[in-house]
Amino acid sequence: MQSEMNPTPAKEERDLSFVPTVNASPLRLTRDQIAFYNEQGYVAPFRAYNDAKADQNRTYFDNLLHTVQTTRPDLDAYSVNGFQSCCAGLYDMVMNPVLLDHVQDIIGPDIICWGTHFFCKQAHDPRKVAWHQDASYWPLTPARTVTVWLAIDDADEENAAMKFIPGTHNRGHLKWRDVTGPAVLSQEIENTDQMGDPVYDELKAGEFSLHADMLAHGSDPNSSDRRRCGLTLRYCPPSVRVLNPRWNKGSVLCRGSDPEGNWTHNQRPAGEDVTVMVNKIGGN
Repeated sequence: MQSEMNPTPAKEERDLSFVPTVNASPLRLTRDQIAFYNEQGYVAPFRAYNDAKADQNRTYFDNLLHTVQTTRPDLDAYSVNGFQSCCAGLYDMVMNPVLLDHVQDIIGPDIICWGTHFFCKQAHDPRKVAWHQDASYWPLTPARTVTVWLAIDDADEENAAMKFIPGTHNRGHLKWRDVTGPAVLSQEIENTDQMGDPVYDELKAGEFSLHADMLAHGSDPNSSDRRRCGLTLRYCPPSVRVLNPRWNKGSVLCRGSDPEGNWTHNQRPAGEDVTVMVNKIGGN
């Protein structure tokens, strides 16, 4: 299976520019919050689930990861990637109306979710997520994806919450090198110490943030005794095109329409069948 963070390089030149949101009648965000997103590349925090439902989300992920690792003991805690078209509970999280309202305020009323990924840092995980731009990895054009980062566990600086470098989404495709040392992803942006001070995306379980696909972000190794798990949900307008056909298999039309027919429209799965996705991991 092709990972969302390790695509086959696309031959067509991608448009990796950032286009500011213009929205005179937002559903959830204030105009100031939209302006902040345009200027800084992210906006947070917002709440999608109350404490009881956040606990249910955590139990759901724990059970899902257990099933995956029972089926494939070689897989780690980052392996639940792209399961939204085969797992009903994850599909329902994709379709959460609070998330979709906030996303709609950024990208408009036609919404595709093309990917999800649980980034689960176990306690004392030595691996960092190096500074990167999401769109650098993805064979999509133009770069118009907004990521919802939904906290499954409480996330703070102590247990390696995600961090942003505000404003870097407006700098184009930043130069990167292959990462060194223990890491989750393969790219590391160069000279980030010259790009401004980072901001930690501290969230309580059930809260979420939004960030642009060109914003530099990452996370530290988790040296704490607490796990830090979050679910990324990748949303874009249907005008975004897929340059690698293998990426157009798990997508969901969440709202509106797909007038150009650029995306596959998966329906809600009947249950929680991880088999197909697990068998693909590590394959072609």
